[in-house]
Amino acid sequence: MIHHRYRHDRISAISGIAVSPKRWHCTLSCHLYEDNIQGEEVVVFLRHLLRQIPGHLMVLLDNGTTHRNESVEELLARTSRLHLEPFPPYAPELNPDEGVWNHLKHTLANGRPDTQAELLDVLSEEICHLAASQPLLRGCIQQSGLPLFLS
Repeated sequence: MIHHRYRHDRISAISGIAVSPKRWHCTLSCHLYEDNIQGEEVVVFLRHLLRQIPGHLMVLLDNGTTHRNESVEELLARTSRLHLEPFPPYAPELNPDEGVWNHLKHTLANGRPDTQAELLDVLSEEICHLAASQPLLRGCIQQSGLPLFLS
């Protein structure tokens, strides 16, 4: 007999890899949430990036509706150094962040945390490990169609 706990707990994430135009240094930023991400969480993440990264900031986003809601548009109107560019529709292969999540899914594939808190802990630890590895972050960019950022 197989026992299965069917649960609807979730963890949502918003993340991105920043590439320094001068040093080609990669930085991973990630925010985790215990519910679905809405426009306000996108704004919090973008404000975090603006505090961490000086100068103009170009952010490449998929075409999710949360990325273009009213609160995001208000932030864009107030912040002249923030520039959002959408990926083409149905082109996840261009998104370096897909490499981040593919790596994390592979790393965590055989784990089975019993609680959402345990999953958050394990996920946070693996994100920190990935964020500390320039070769892994560069690999996420190389596997995308955007390696020009590292040339």
